[in-house]
Amino acid sequence: MPEPESLPSGIAERTRDAIRNTGLPQREIARRTGFEESKLSKSLRGTRKFTSEEIVSLATVTGVTANWLITGSDSSPTPSAAPPQDILPQRHREDEKHAQRRRSIIERAWWLFSEQGYSAVRMADIAKDIGVSTPTVHYYFPTKQALFAETLHYSVKLAYDRQVTELQPITDPVAQLKRLIELQLPIGAEGRAEWSIWLQTWTKLAVNEEGLGTHSPGYRRWTSTVRDIIATGQTTGHFVSVDPGTLTAELTAMFDGMGIQVLTGNLTPSQMFANICGFIDRTIIQQQGATS
Repeated sequence: MPEPESLPSGIAERTRDAIRNTGLPQREIARRTGFEESKLSKSLRGTRKFTSEEIVSLATVTGVTANWLITGSDSSPTPSAAPPQDILPQRHREDEKHAQRRRSIIERAWWLFSEQGYSAVRMADIAKDIGVSTPTVHYYFPTKQALFAETLHYSVKLAYDRQVTELQPITDPVAQLKRLIELQLPIGAEGRAEWSIWLQTWTKLAVNEEGLGTHSPGYRRWTSTVRDIIATGQTTGHFVSVDPGTLTAELTAMFDGMGIQVLTGNLTPSQMFANICGFIDRTIIQQQGATS
């Protein structure tokens, strides 16, 4: 990590703005992100660097993207393809109180839908979980389907934030591709929750339910990230000279299928990661002395 700066950096200034716009005190932000309050204060003064994990946590709690915190733009070039604005959590003209309540509803609905399933969760359950009335939830989200769609936006943002902070420092395409796969494994409570939301979305699409317009652009963002890394690795001679779209389709199909196996208990995340890395080694990496 670089040495700490003596003056507030751009990221520190933007983080202060993001915190201010939530309407929450700095102490509450520290609690929600798991920061030690003294470390947060030092980082906001520019005397301590934010870690990648802290940037993602701050982006999640404040509702901005990690890319915006780092660069000042939601779509500055990074190894992770930027999502269109309309598949990120929607921004509304409202004061801090309403914005924070809206985020709270989305976050709790995300956990409840992922753990219990869309059909089992009622709007009244979400309201009770966060301590508001059911009409209050309906004020922000007229239907349960509208709220579910917003939890998919939330999943897209979580993945994008994680990839922006973790992939940027990696220059080797092989390491970058394997780290991308590792970041998206269904591991831990949050990783499994993300996968659950996506799997429930696929189930809805399979029976032609409407209102899931986030799926296609959100999935294209994922495949574009994979394809771009593969294409970059081909220009540097790290990857075989096979159509990058074909390699992307094969890799992501294996990834999706094995992720479902993990969620259904037929495979562990570590087995999934080892299998996919083996595929990358055998199929995508240019073997020394080989031609393609």
